[in-house]
Amino acid sequence: MQFDAILFDCDGVLVDSETITNTVLCTMLNESGWPISAEECMRTFIGRTVRSETARIETHTGRPLTDEWMAAFYERRNDQLRAQLVAIDGALASVQAVHAQFEGRIAVASGADRFKVEMQLTQVGMAPYFTGRVFSGHETPRSKPFPDVYLAAAAALGVAPGRCLVIEDSVPGIQAGLAAGATVWGYCPDPVLFATPQMLQDAGVARIMRSMAELPALLAG
Repeated sequence: MQFDAILFDCDGVLVDSETITNTVLCTMLNESGWPISAEECMRTFIGRTVRSETARIETHTGRPLTDEWMAAFYERRNDQLRAQLVAIDGALASVQAVHAQFEGRIAVASGADRFKVEMQLTQVGMAPYFTGRVFSGHETPRSKPFPDVYLAAAAALGVAPGRCLVIEDSVPGIQAGLAAGATVWGYCPDPVLFATPQMLQDAGVARIMRSMAELPALLAG
């Protein structure tokens, strides 16, 4: 087998959450005085934490990014995720198949906060396949595009990073996976929502998948 473990990003790879989260964030930034468009908000924040863009937010809003603001964002975001979130097409069946193929050596390595990741996995029926194997960039020294969260996931699985396959949909996530020493495949749905195949190829992915349903067969082949 080419790989010994599979490490999944969460948002945009396993769950269809990016547009939901971005809509809440864009609305709140506009309310705070930054007239950012939905498209610019996507380009700025997909694959990155809100906190990592603190200086940019404070420059555009003219006010500090407070813990209270972040708490309000998390509350509004979580409410909308609970109301709207669904799995990425084909992702649940692929996770089930890959969990069996790799005898449980799969993990989620997300830049998002743990509460969000675990809430989302539970909501779409994936949580049982990742029990004890969810890793958050909020709990590592640095989040994506740095490799810390992928290195933590590989270490917990007892697999060398070079024997891991990372599944990502954003340029910062791809950079994180490659910096960890893993092979990275890019998920880029058709129609394109956030990043084009060319953007992912330029970032260094070894393969582009247009559907998450492809994954088990590609790994078996």
